[in-house]
Amino acid sequence: MLTLRNEIPADYARVYEINRLAFDGSDAEPQLVDAIRRSPGAISLVADEDGRVVGHILLSPITIETEGGSLPAMSLAPMAVHPDFQKRGIGSALVRAGLDACREQGHAIVIVLGHIHYYPRFGFSAGLAQGLKCPFGDCGEAWMALELVPGALAGVTGNVIYPKAFESV
Repeated sequence: MLTLRNEIPADYARVYEINRLAFDGSDAEPQLVDAIRRSPGAISLVADEDGRVVGHILLSPITIETEGGSLPAMSLAPMAVHPDFQKRGIGSALVRAGLDACREQGHAIVIVLGHIHYYPRFGFSAGLAQGLKCPFGDCGEAWMALELVPGALAGVTGNVIYPKAFESV
């Protein structure tokens, strides 16, 4: 049975391994998780199947710097499912739970740099992110935004600012 819950310290080693395996053996993503999971406002959830953590999602606060000031937003990054458990809807369940948690906390905007054929199913759109400068270079169609509050990005243009931890990825 699959349960989605908040990550606890006992999950950290397993979450590290899941992120490493899901991202082709690289330590960059799990190190990113380690660096930002305890940031104020971060949402870190795991998918637990029969007592074994099989997936993880992290959403963390970011800022959109506009001419009129700063606008808060959340970043969805990273999301990973252990390779042995992929293609079973676990990632989708994590994304939906993460977005629900953002809504419950009153967030209006979520940004993702992700797969162009995956994230649009949740409402993410490259069109909504057009006025937002990606800090990682030319991100193309993989740079997407989601309005949790309709109209939250209407007329918004600016630079998206991520925490320093993202610079190492």
